[in-house]
Amino acid sequence: MTTRLAVVTGSSRGLGAALTEHLADQSWNVVACVRSESAAVSIKRAGVEPVLHDVRDPVSEALMAAVHGRPIDALINNAGIGAPARPLEDCDSQTILDAVDVNVAGPMRLTQALLPMLLAAPAPLIINVSSRLGSLAAQAAGDFAGRRTSYAYRISKAAQNMLTVALAQELAGRVRCWAVHPGSLTTAMGAGDADTSSHEAAVRLGHLLDSSDTTSPRYISLEGADLRW
Repeated sequence: MTTRLAVVTGSSRGLGAALTEHLADQSWNVVACVRSESAAVSIKRAGVEPVLHDVRDPVSEALMAAVHGRPIDALINNAGIGAPARPLEDCDSQTILDAVDVNVAGPMRLTQALLPMLLAAPAPLIINVSSRLGSLAAQAAGDFAGRRTSYAYRISKAAQNMLTVALAQELAGRVRCWAVHPGSLTTAMGAGDADTSSHEAAVRLGHLLDSSDTTSPRYISLEGADLRW
């Protein structure tokens, strides 16, 4: 069987690092995007090719060289940022723009650059690591009204979900596009009551990559049923 190739952003820590390790253990080849030489050294192992790449920048020649024109079976846009929860009078619009740049424009840049290689794979999949907090339906219903979450995070994750929908519509029948809420992770960006380890979430996400479900778009929770957009 041909070894599958995944491109994973935000691979230096948390879910990205756990997923990179898990996929390599499952005999995937992984091009792992990190932002520092020290992170590249820490994740280097058989099947993993670290590449210095910041999703805020244009896709680098180094990343394209690492892919080397091979078919990409999965693009996992995991890199993301949040922001402290503050009331409106203390919000800074630049913080929102920075979050949109990473959480929305970043995945778009990667998809634009890597689309020819995605289209060369037999059943390509784009996964945007999202959040249940990006659900307009749930937020409008007040499901998270008591939860302290920044304007920047909610707005950028809702916009990322719309990117997933837009990509799914344009690439219908060619590339599946899914937004995935990984659960409440015990990571630096996780909530105080988080109870899902990065490793556990990585294993669950890895199972998704084996799915033959052709539905696109999907808004998936690794903790249960699909979510409302």
